Amino acid sequence: MSNTVFLGNLPAWVTADDIKSWLTAENLVADSIKVIRNPETQESKGFAFIDAPNVEEMNSIIRRFDRAPLEDRLLRANPAQPPKGKAGPPVKGAAPGAGAPMGAGPRTGDRRPPRTGAGGPGGDRGPRRGGKPASGGKAQGTSAFAEELAKAL
Repeated sequence: MSNTVFLGNLPAWVTADDIKSWLTAENLVADSIKVIRNPETQESKGFAFIDAPNVEEMNSIIRRFDRAPLEDRLLRANPAQPPKGKAGPPVKGAAPGAGAPMGAGPRTGDRRPPRTGAGGPGGDRGPRRGGKPASGGKAQGTSAFAEELAKAL
C-alpha cells in the first residue's frame, strides 16, 4: 500500500521547498515531494504528491493540511489514488487498444425486445419531463440523438 498524499488546490506559486518547510514547521516528515507541473510551461497544475514514510505520518499530513486555508482557498489533502488506466496488470496477450471498437454496443440479436402495453410505443406514459403529455408523433425540437435513443429503447 502506498503512503502517498495528494495535496490539491494549491496556488501556482507553491514549490516543493514551500511544502517541505510547512511540513518541517509542523514536525511532519516526507520522503519526497513532487509538485506537478505543465511539461510545456513548467507552471504548477495546482497539486502535489507527498510520499510519507508510513501510514501514521501520511494520516498526520492529511489531518494537518486537509481544508487548511491558504490565501483565498482551502487546501485538499487525501490519500493519493493510482493513476487511471494503471490500476491493474495488463491482460496477457492483449495488444494495446485491442478489443471492441469505441462505441460498439450490443449486437442486434442481443437487444432487449421492445416494450409493449402501457409503457410501449404509442401508449400513454403519462407526463414526460417538463410536464408535457406523451404524443404519438415526434416532439418538436427533438435532437437526432434523442430520436436514436428512443429507437434503441
